[in-house]
Amino acid sequence: MKKIEAIIRPDKFDSVKKALEAAGYSGVTLTDVEGHGKQKGLAQQWKGFKYKVEFLPKLKLEIVANDKDVDNLVKAIMASASTGQVGDGKIFVYAIETAYRISSGEAGDQAIS
Repeated sequence: MKKIEAIIRPDKFDSVKKALEAAGYSGVTLTDVEGHGKQKGLAQQWKGFKYKVEFLPKLKLEIVANDKDVDNLVKAIMASASTGQVGDGKIFVYAIETAYRISSGEAGDQAIS
């Protein structure tokens, strides 16, 4: 099992959600987050005054998937979240030792299917 953690632009969520559903995965955890990478925020101007927005709003998606599904899901996220611009986000993949479904007590792959 692997955990896929994707940081994406908020306006790309609908397309990513559709791509994940098309790939056969509808289970996802979503968290509002803020941060910056290489772009280190944005310079803005309001009423003639310049200011810097250091931490930009992003969404963090978390998916636990079977090993065989990871490449397909990562490709679906990348294709649907990309604008080709700096700030599109990142995807991280972690190993998961095990998972448990609380309601039934199932463990391992059965707990995430």
